Amino acid sequence: MNAARSNAGRPLRPLRIVGPVMGVLIAVLLAAAFWVGRDLRDAQATADDREAAVWAARTHVLSLLSVSHQSVDADIKHILDTSTGVAKAEYAKNATALKEETIKNKVLQVGALRAAGLVSLKGDTAQVMVVGDGLIRWDGSKKAPQERFYRWNMEVTKVTGVWLVSRAEQVL
Repeated sequence: MNAARSNAGRPLRPLRIVGPVMGVLIAVLLAAAFWVGRDLRDAQATADDREAAVWAARTHVLSLLSVSHQSVDADIKHILDTSTGVAKAEYAKNATALKEETIKNKVLQVGALRAAGLVSLKGDTAQVMVVGDGLIRWDGSKKAPQERFYRWNMEVTKVTGVWLVSRAEQVL
């Protein structure tokens, strides 16, 4: 009896079995690659959001701490451009007074960021702690410069793909 024949007298067709097995194997591998790829993309998107939220809070604090009578309009605009919601409304409400005091007193304030860290990230909202210092001088004054130290708890919100500070609370 020929080894290539089955018990029923029909020839064995290994390709009949190998073809479907290979097809299933390829489908399983493609599905696994899709799921792994999706998980990697999600993880990268979350990491990007974390970094962007902290960067937004850092940028906003530097704007708050760097105000000069020589560029007060641009400085206030940058504060407003890096904020949204309650924070933006509050800054907009106080913008005129800030501008008048800055010009009147010839303020030259330079900020330095000391630390920033992500506290939490939930969807499109993040909590970020930021520590910064400001050195305040008055143009033409003989007064000694003043150092001021600040800590903020900031809520940062993703608005149309951009992270903006939506609430800034000073921590004492």
